[in-house]
Amino acid sequence: MAFNDIVTHRLQQWAESLQDLGPVILGENTDVTIDEIRQSYVRKMAEHPTPADVRIEQIDMGGVPATLITPENVERDGVLFYIHGGAYIVGGPGGYHGLAAAFAKAMKVRVYLPDYRLAPEHAFPVPIEDTFAAYRWLIDQGQNPKSVTFAGDSAGGAMVVSVMVMARNAGVPLPAGGAALSPWANLEHTGASMFNREGLDKLNTKAGLDLMARTFLGDALPNSPEASPVFADVRGLPPIIVQIGEGELMLSDAIRLAAHLGENRVRVSLEIWPGMFHVWHMFHAELAEGREAIANAAAFLDQAVTTALAK
Repeated sequence: MAFNDIVTHRLQQWAESLQDLGPVILGENTDVTIDEIRQSYVRKMAEHPTPADVRIEQIDMGGVPATLITPENVERDGVLFYIHGGAYIVGGPGGYHGLAAAFAKAMKVRVYLPDYRLAPEHAFPVPIEDTFAAYRWLIDQGQNPKSVTFAGDSAGGAMVVSVMVMARNAGVPLPAGGAALSPWANLEHTGASMFNREGLDKLNTKAGLDLMARTFLGDALPNSPEASPVFADVRGLPPIIVQIGEGELMLSDAIRLAAHLGENRVRVSLEIWPGMFHVWHMFHAELAEGREAIANAAAFLDQAVTTALAK
């Protein structure tokens, strides 16, 4: 699929923003630090436009720094808990104001974005535990879990499921539903699309994903259920929508995640978007497909809340 010049340029810049990450992780490049790469990455992500009619605040979620985005029109005491992506190594709420605000306006709810610690300094399972701690804080503040939904992209898309599993296991009430956007669901990278989409994926390579997975995992195995939710016990989770681009290396493993959820009696919707790339939702200002995907996910989550509150 051909994209306009703005999308093509931003995609190229997004890919190039991480070109030094591998050499830095491997110790082959000492001219730049991983913190400098992270800062540059967030600045690049932050170039996606943020609407003026939202309020952005820095808050603390029980020891986890976070961002709270509030739209002008809040129709109910609802919350979207958004988990950013970045392979557990880069990324942060500062790069997600535009996307989170789009969800906030579509759902007319407040959006919380936890700023979890990153690998390799804080390897598996720290990012997942931080995110769970932020969710536990939200519930401890008296927020009705039936009015909470999760959404996240890439690594955050996997954590939509992983944090739900962690909450269930800890006896913390589950949210009403979740949206996993381009989830990085299987760190074994065994899906067919890891091979037949190589070169077609505009942002990722299998070698790059392998290196980032190993950096995040530390001594853990890639089939650890907390890291790769295709291996998790997902019984009892609330409804989840999985959205994946047909051009992604992660396509097959996202399909596997949806099947795994369904086979374990979790209500699941799977959307495969022809020609779309990793987390195309970020380009909602330029792409109709981005706006439509956000609208679909928002509608799914709104319905999940309506159903949960009616029980």
